[in-house]
Amino acid sequence: MWNAVLEWLPGSIRAVLARAPADWAARAEEIRVRDGRPLEIVAAGDYTFLDPEGRPTLRGEAAFRPTRDDCLKLLDRITNHSVYTMEEQLRRGYITVQGGHRIGLAGRAALERGSIRTLQHIGGFNVRIAREVRGCASSLVPQLWDAEARRLHHTLIVSPPQRGKTTLLRDAARLVSTGGWAGGDRRDRARKVGIVDERSEIAASLDGRPTFDVGPRTDVLDACPKAEGMMLLIRALSPEVLVVDELGRTEDAEAVMEALHAGIVVIATAHGRDADEVRRRPSLAALFEARVFTRIVTLAASGPTGAVLDVRDAEGRRVAPAAAAPARPLRPAAGGAYGNTTERSREGASGC
Repeated sequence: MWNAVLEWLPGSIRAVLARAPADWAARAEEIRVRDGRPLEIVAAGDYTFLDPEGRPTLRGEAAFRPTRDDCLKLLDRITNHSVYTMEEQLRRGYITVQGGHRIGLAGRAALERGSIRTLQHIGGFNVRIAREVRGCASSLVPQLWDAEARRLHHTLIVSPPQRGKTTLLRDAARLVSTGGWAGGDRRDRARKVGIVDERSEIAASLDGRPTFDVGPRTDVLDACPKAEGMMLLIRALSPEVLVVDELGRTEDAEAVMEALHAGIVVIATAHGRDADEVRRRPSLAALFEARVFTRIVTLAASGPTGAVLDVRDAEGRRVAPAAAAPARPLRPAAGGAYGNTTERSREGASGC
């Protein structure tokens, strides 16, 4: 995965990252490229800069600094040499490349009638590394099954950014599609799944074909806004379960309500530290008032990425004990199995 990500980067940056220590490469979640500022790797709440030889350092003055030319080359590569054909992605502030890796962008906003038309003079890139972890949701999905109704609960997965929501959601979709999450007769549990993959991160589709395993009974609508995509899938592909990532707009909530009234189960994610924080978001408040989600899964805000803190019902009552981690950890915590660098321990005390 690391080497595949490096292929998107210009040679000077790639050469530095290729020499990074194996532990940082294995657990990296983000590569931050900023014009004239230190090259940075972020991993499970930890971070380091890299010097020109790829060695971790917290001293900004010793770090490798990408140039303006490096940034222009990176932008050229991720836009396939045509910035103008990517204006919609630029307007949204990110570009998703092959493999489901999302590259966030920072620059000067060009406005049109008060709204962002596109980004110009781009000099900041956040390469978010997508990873497929098969089996990471195997302990969670049984907790979402309503044995009496023989169906899944409407489920919302809540956590702050970079805590494993999308990875967990992807594997849940795979397991629901196969029906093989509890042994025995799969046919009773396997469901037709429809994924609205607005940012091409869940399935990482290439030319309409998912490159991540999202299950044999799954249809993916790629690069489509969530609200429109949910309605399209309901009308055209008769899903039994709809899977969407990062609910946030009022129209998203309205589409979820439409799916509910159509008898379709929804499994979704939202940003927030807990259900109470998400409930206070005006665009999603109506879903909580209507008690749409009968299972609310909260991921831990710290520790191993993807760890389930608890599972509650629509009334806020805990229905499953807290779990220390998913069936397979999505990534080790900072300073955990991979440990920290010697330099981090030495420099941390100095505050550099």
